[in-house]
Amino acid sequence: MVLYLLYFAILLIVPLWAQARVKNAYKKYSKVASSSGMSGAEVARKILNDNGLYDVRVEETRGMLTDHYDPRSKAVRLSSHNFHGNSIAGAAIAAHEVGHAIQDEQQYAFLRFRHSLAPIASLGSNMSFFIIFAGLIFSINNLILVGIVFMAAAVLFQLVTLPVEFDASNRAMDLMIAGGVITNSEERNTKKVLNAAALTYVAAAAVAVAELVRFILIYLGNRE
Repeated sequence: MVLYLLYFAILLIVPLWAQARVKNAYKKYSKVASSSGMSGAEVARKILNDNGLYDVRVEETRGMLTDHYDPRSKAVRLSSHNFHGNSIAGAAIAAHEVGHAIQDEQQYAFLRFRHSLAPIASLGSNMSFFIIFAGLIFSINNLILVGIVFMAAAVLFQLVTLPVEFDASNRAMDLMIAGGVITNSEERNTKKVLNAAALTYVAAAAVAVAELVRFILIYLGNRE
């Protein structure tokens, strides 16, 4: 009973808590202008140029917190508010995405590993539940095991994402300080934004691991 309560707590409460932390931090610091007065687009362009990544574009994208780096198009894409705004939150997010661009340029090991996992992880996340439930419905334990293997690939992808994201955030802090984007007095608030964003990946990984453990226990129980 305790294990089930812990499982549902991880599955439901942790992601909601992480999302709330991100939204609250972003809402608060998106209203605080950075001392440099630079927009997110200017921050991204400056850091890219400072690191010799002149071929990486900085583009505006729709939505809220839809910021990302696209390695195929070599583009840092920032949501409209961060692209045009000059807040601490926007600068932090822009620098974080540039951190991914630098990882890509430097062939960062965990990023390369994550890219290699992407195809099978995508297949695993889409197919594993169907395979496992088919195994449960038809009482075919080996089919459950196949589903677990697929799910494990998706979970591994989530776990490898953690060092990729934390490294990008660490790079972001160093790059903003070195480039004069933020002052010493702004470091603490910038870290709050980056740490809150990192929590969403931690939460996703925790949920994925909890799901995998649950199905492994079901598989082992069926064997007995």
